Amino acid sequence: MSKTDIHKWAWGQLSQIEKIGQLFMPAAFINDTEVEIQKLERLITEHNIGGICFFHSRASAATNYEGKKEVIYNKDSFDTLKQLIDRYQKAAKYPLLIAIDAEWGLAMRIEDTPQYPYAITLGAIQDNNDLIFEVGRNIARDCKAAGIHWNLAPVADINNNPDNPVIGYRSFGENKDSVLQKAMAFIKGSQSEGVLTSIKHFPGHGDTATDSHLGLPLIDKSKQELLENELYPFQKLIDEGVDSVMVGHLSVPTLAHGKHISSSISKDIIKGLLREEMGFQGIVISDALNMHAVSKNYPKKGELEWLAFDAGNDILCFAEHPKEGIETILKNATHNQIEESFERIWILKKKVLGVQGTESSSTLGNSIGLNTKLAKQSLTLFKGTESKIAEFNADDFLGVEISRSTDNLFFEAIHKSKRFDYFTFPKSGGINHTASIETEKNILLALFPPQIKPANQFGLSREELEFINELIATKNTILYVFGNPYVLNHIDCENANAIVMAYQDFEVFQEVAAQHFLGNLESKGSMPITHKEFQK
Repeated sequence: MSKTDIHKWAWGQLSQIEKIGQLFMPAAFINDTEVEIQKLERLITEHNIGGICFFHSRASAATNYEGKKEVIYNKDSFDTLKQLIDRYQKAAKYPLLIAIDAEWGLAMRIEDTPQYPYAITLGAIQDNNDLIFEVGRNIARDCKAAGIHWNLAPVADINNNPDNPVIGYRSFGENKDSVLQKAMAFIKGSQSEGVLTSIKHFPGHGDTATDSHLGLPLIDKSKQELLENELYPFQKLIDEGVDSVMVGHLSVPTLAHGKHISSSISKDIIKGLLREEMGFQGIVISDALNMHAVSKNYPKKGELEWLAFDAGNDILCFAEHPKEGIETILKNATHNQIEESFERIWILKKKVLGVQGTESSSTLGNSIGLNTKLAKQSLTLFKGTESKIAEFNADDFLGVEISRSTDNLFFEAIHKSKRFDYFTFPKSGGINHTASIETEKNILLALFPPQIKPANQFGLSREELEFINELIATKNTILYVFGNPYVLNHIDCENANAIVMAYQDFEVFQEVAAQHFLGNLESKGSMPITHKEFQK
């Protein structure tokens, strides 16, 4: 009997403790030491682990990715991943479910692999969800090329807090219907390739100012407010029959009978709201259990794993203490609890392994063609008109770039068709350009925010922000932004002649933005968020 043919295994053949092992999905690290790799192999073999979730390295994992540890670049990460999947599958008695977070492609975790735009960029695309389907499909194909069965995506959170430190750019935006439609298109694209998905982070992580990797966010809203907004995409997607729901680490007292408890260990939220009220019958997977929102409160090994399982999670993602967790669940759980979760997991395994098997299938795809289409459809004229840009272009102007890099292509692409001077602020080649700015009335400003997250004004220095706002206040300025649209909350938009959101700094997005400035294409996107200027 081949273990790769899961249809030959009947769940009655597994012992009780083997079934409990199937609930666990510890982390696997692509760039790990041989000692740690062998340690995980033994864990899989000895405890009949059901699945693993891949991360780039220990330094990049959830609670460390805020820059506390250096992440080492490895051009061979993808090949290493495939080799590790093969090793871990061979160590398993029963086929492993292989999962990864690939919200914008394998590039979320793996260098030199196809990357697609962040969800907030896709949120700008209007009436063209076929392109979102293609994104989900292409990412699924890349997952299959690696031997990955389960993409823990898309994010179904409605981002309605501009200071959200962890969702923001990962959300399709602040409009609940847009989030729903785009999440569904992404899911269907993935389904077309037989790759599993998971909507996250239930019951909604969009209106928080705390990163649950580091602390427990509080959502202080009425149940009715949550049903009308945060829970809306989840309910509609559940009604469509999604594979799984990932429960986030969030304190939502109105959904937990007033208790300040993480949703990931709340029976009221998982068994009560998600299962009974919302009617979800599929797999419930916890968000990573190493995240400080919960892990720091339960130092006793195995306790958090038990609480998460007892609350209603079927799969315990990034469980740090599988051995003790298995022992605690075996001691405390009822026979029916174990059987119900195991049966759901086994059905899911049969579904995906019947299509994919355990082998990697092909080579990686090419993202350039689809990304070009996405760039054209998402480009957003936030302020001003196409005619104002055309008038500006007909006159002389100076190009100013705010960037940590000096090899961006936006100005270079424009320069091929129109000669103009440009430089990078604060200085380019050690030259002070203050004089040339003072004598120039028209400024084409290209902004490349150093980071995608909102901390420390998206990485922009006070000097840079003051310089940007001074240019906008004193010059005839057209601004192109290659980053998170929330950065505009730090910019004097009212006095700008025109503002164009390109969202990404990919080469094709810069090329498309250049063609827009030159008048060769019109903007088609719409802002996926509401700028503070329009919230007054």
